[in-house]
Amino acid sequence: MTACIVGWSHMPFGKHEGEDYESMIGRVTTGALADAGIGAGEIDAIYLGLFNAGMMAQDFPASLVLQADPALRFKPATRVENACATGSAAIHAGLDAIGARRARLVLVVGVEKMTEVPVDQLGAILTKASYVKDESKDYPSFAHVFGHLTQLYFQRYGDQSDALARIAAKNHKNGTANPYAHVRKDLGYEFCRQVSEKNPLVAGPLKRTDCSMVSDGAAALVLADADFAGTARKAIFVRAAQQVNDFLPMRGRDMTYLEGCEIAWRRALAEAGATLDDLDLVEIHDCFTTAELIQYEAMGLTKRGQGARAVLEGWTEKTGKLPVNPSGGLKSKGHPIGATGVSMHVLAAMQLAGEAGGMQIAGAELAGVFNMGGTGVANYCTILEPWR
Repeated sequence: MTACIVGWSHMPFGKHEGEDYESMIGRVTTGALADAGIGAGEIDAIYLGLFNAGMMAQDFPASLVLQADPALRFKPATRVENACATGSAAIHAGLDAIGARRARLVLVVGVEKMTEVPVDQLGAILTKASYVKDESKDYPSFAHVFGHLTQLYFQRYGDQSDALARIAAKNHKNGTANPYAHVRKDLGYEFCRQVSEKNPLVAGPLKRTDCSMVSDGAAALVLADADFAGTARKAIFVRAAQQVNDFLPMRGRDMTYLEGCEIAWRRALAEAGATLDDLDLVEIHDCFTTAELIQYEAMGLTKRGQGARAVLEGWTEKTGKLPVNPSGGLKSKGHPIGATGVSMHVLAAMQLAGEAGGMQIAGAELAGVFNMGGTGVANYCTILEPWR
């Protein structure tokens, strides 16, 4: 990699009745440019991460970014989409533009507004990220997809409800220190573990506390080449970036193990010349608590079927050997689809810049980010470190 993150902006995720796509894009665009200390006219290319798939009527959104500043007019702008990994896909497109020397400075924006879409309609929209031909009739929402995956995992390795509750409780506790999180409340293990009126079963063994929030939100960052990074006020080096795509249909894949995730991590660590033990923290894609559990295994933190050990023994706590989602993850922060991957990179960069406030992992020097689209289909893994 030859690029660095030199500025960023992140708005709080949640329900924003007074905001639309354009206003959210504008907020984070101006914020990221200011943080990078550059003018809009210096940007060479723009990538907008937006899933949409029916959540808004405007389905040609790339140039909406230009409205944030008149100096962005006539800049090349491209909309990027890859399901829940849309934000990371936009970042990787920006990295490619810099790597090809077609751009020196790239603006990447991720955004989604989901809370105004009726729940049944939203479920149908999100299931478009599954294999519609075979799976849409069996899974009315992605919670049902992961509910099925969770049942398969339990059948093979035993009931892991304790571990799932620990993951939910950990992430909600971490989220109390995240000013951008949709839910900033420590729910506690007992609440997350028990089925109740406020924590009902949603799909299969999954309870409400096992599912990420439907949210509105946006985040942005500025990528720069090495020459610019050398003069920047701050710079986070992209030491490795890997994308791995797997088959879209779930049939024919072992859904109790995310093989594409495993390969993405293996390739990214190899590119970075690092091991998992070298990482000081990771931000990973906990769209459902089961996803985080299985990712422990896929990244190599535990052997297959033993992911529960990582959370039950405290390895993934902020004070553990590998803090996982010190931001609170999607579980606490929310999951506005197009914004998620950009958010994950911003929060990891904040850690490495020492700007994470109450989320800060002391002495963090190497961070991993894993963002997943669909059920282990589009897998993006990035390794970040401060620019030396």
